[in-house]
Amino acid sequence: MLNLIIRHWRLYVIRGILTIAFGLMALFWPGITVRVLVFLFGIYVIVQAILAFVAAFANRMEKSWWILLLEGLAGLGVGIIALIWPGLTAVVLLVLIAVWAILTGILEIGAAIQLRKELKGEWVLTLIGVISVLIGLILIINPGVGLLAVVWLIGVYAIIYGALLSYLGIKARKLKVV
Repeated sequence: MLNLIIRHWRLYVIRGILTIAFGLMALFWPGITVRVLVFLFGIYVIVQAILAFVAAFANRMEKSWWILLLEGLAGLGVGIIALIWPGLTAVVLLVLIAVWAILTGILEIGAAIQLRKELKGEWVLTLIGVISVLIGLILIINPGVGLLAVVWLIGVYAIIYGALLSYLGIKARKLKVV
């Protein structure tokens, strides 16, 4: 593996630079990034739907082949909606994440209450639950902030990842192939 990295060090540097560029785009043009992510989600769901159709028709002699057909129809519908209404799709996805965070937080608080006699430091679980509920509420009250935060996280991650890839390529350039 090391020889491969050494021989192709330029590819690591190029990948790193492209990833940093993507991260900067996510930070400076978050609206474009959200649309691209929703577009990719829509394409992904449509591909999954097509594969479900193929599996359904390939197995139509089976009793429950129609379940795959329904899965394909649902995926096709969701994929088309994501492509036609990307803004709506992004908000709905964010609301689902928010509801999940609220429900999870409530369950964590409940678990902490039940474990208070058995678990030392149950306050940590309570705090996690409260933070989860608060984040969920913020996302529901102001979904735009939530979308922006997700895009910024992706941007920061891409910049760090790209910098590390470039660093690896530059370090590998100085090594000799064994």
